[in-house]
Amino acid sequence: MSESKRGRPRDTAVDVRVLDIAAAQLLERGYAGLSIDAVAEAAGVAKTTLYRRWPSKDHLAVAVTARMQEADPVADTGDIRLDLVNYLTHVVAAINRSLSLGLVAELAAAAARHDDIGELIHGVFTRRNAIVLALIDRAKERGALRADVDPVVLFDQLAGALYYRVLFTGMPIDPAYAERLVTAALDGAVPIGETS
Repeated sequence: MSESKRGRPRDTAVDVRVLDIAAAQLLERGYAGLSIDAVAEAAGVAKTTLYRRWPSKDHLAVAVTARMQEADPVADTGDIRLDLVNYLTHVVAAINRSLSLGLVAELAAAAARHDDIGELIHGVFTRRNAIVLALIDRAKERGALRADVDPVVLFDQLAGALYYRVLFTGMPIDPAYAERLVTAALDGAVPIGETS
């Protein structure tokens, strides 16, 4: 099939420009202030160009969130305790930033209302979580964690606790809380030598 029949290839420079502008709008105005019209105008593109790529404000916000996550590194220093604390500290900063922008609750609600948004968000977090799960697997391989540790359950204990605390209890989260979470998960709650 010729290039003309398939249409013009997608201009990635437009994607970058739009996502930069959308991220800046989110940081300045929050989720409520994010506007497809304003983003299109600032990017110098037609609204139809944006809607072809991101059919709604929610889709655009998910794309910005994915980009923010990709820019946040996951370090592997060889010290799993330090690595998990560092990772959770980055997550804490991202959640707190998202809370101030109104993103966490809005995207959670959008995912519950719209299957396609839910799939996008699940995809974003699945890709990101795979990096941390690999980190935990490597720690198991070198004997830093017990061989029977389930990486998914360990990760759920850590990340899940942050989102539960924010979304359901309204309690604040900070780096010190992230460190306490990691300590509780890695050290366990049962005294040494006891099984129940």
